[in-house]
Amino acid sequence: MTLFGGPGDDRSAPDPTSERAAVARRSRRERIGWTAVAVAAVIGLGLALLPSPYVIQQAGPVYDTLGTTEVDGEEVPLIEVPGEETFPTEGSLDLLTVSAIGRPGATPGWLDVAAAWIDPRRAALPVEVLYPPGISTEDRDAANEAQMVDSQQDAIAAALVELGYDFPRDVVVQGVGEGTPAEGVIEEGDVIRSVDGTEVDSVDELRTALGVHGTESPAEIGIVRDGEALTVEATPAENGGNAVLGVGVRMRYEFPIDVEIQLNDVGGPSAGMMFALGIVDTLTPGAMTGGENVAGTGTIDSDGTVGSIGGIRQKLWGAVDAEAEWFLAPEANCDEVVGNVPDGLEVFAVGTLEEARSVVETIGEGGDTSAFRSCESVVG
Repeated sequence: MTLFGGPGDDRSAPDPTSERAAVARRSRRERIGWTAVAVAAVIGLGLALLPSPYVIQQAGPVYDTLGTTEVDGEEVPLIEVPGEETFPTEGSLDLLTVSAIGRPGATPGWLDVAAAWIDPRRAALPVEVLYPPGISTEDRDAANEAQMVDSQQDAIAAALVELGYDFPRDVVVQGVGEGTPAEGVIEEGDVIRSVDGTEVDSVDELRTALGVHGTESPAEIGIVRDGEALTVEATPAENGGNAVLGVGVRMRYEFPIDVEIQLNDVGGPSAGMMFALGIVDTLTPGAMTGGENVAGTGTIDSDGTVGSIGGIRQKLWGAVDAEAEWFLAPEANCDEVVGNVPDGLEVFAVGTLEEARSVVETIGEGGDTSAFRSCESVVG
């Protein structure tokens, strides 16, 4: 038997030159592969460090309006009504917040932004959405704080109106725009009492009355100026589909009882509805929630109208993190809610404080909630 090269054996001896060439090719491919990995790593690192024009919005702290909060290192009731009969509560009425990662000059990197784009718990927003150009951080924070103070006052007013209290609610003119229908007719400090004889006790009622009147003819505006009741005329103008006078207004109240809301380091108006529900629960017998954990969000007007807010999708996840099973959403935000509700959370659409209260009371009684509106039915 011939071991190599004999008859009938077609194998040949290895070619050292070919083996060296194959090794060289493998080595070259490996070098190219590792080079590509290194380049990708450098690019990835660069993207991670390169600032983007976005900030990231995510769920922030959750506060139970029936619970306590810390003020100057001391635990105090978030809502307190000194000098009035109050009643024990159960469960929770959670108000929700959002927080932002990044600010002008210190925005997150592109990899963080890319991760936020695919994470339903977070949202990547252009930095100017949360930080408008020309407005300093100090001015922005001051505006948010002022909105929170106003929302607390509006929540107290809405709750007391819901409970049947009667007290003055003044729509006070804060400023008049140049070239607007109100210029030369309405003055700063005027109290707007009525439109075409219809009494207005809130900003929403003023807006509604002007919308009913339209922009085709002068409206009769009842005002109080320096203690004197007057009637003036102005033709509303169209602005963004609304009939407007061109005045800035804010509410002024004379409350019949003292209600204290204590919450630090939270700004904006979106806690109004939950504040109002907490006040109503505190001042009425029985636990409104029946021990259930209910979360929600929404601005509130003194007439009880619930308005839209920002960051609703992140607040839905904040409710889940707080172990709430029920969520009250402003009907005006329903288009953002549909298709984005986390598992295990039931969402109700509400347009007024009365509706929100009815939902919570039914939940607390263990009743049938199927008759209440869902966001699907609103968007429908």
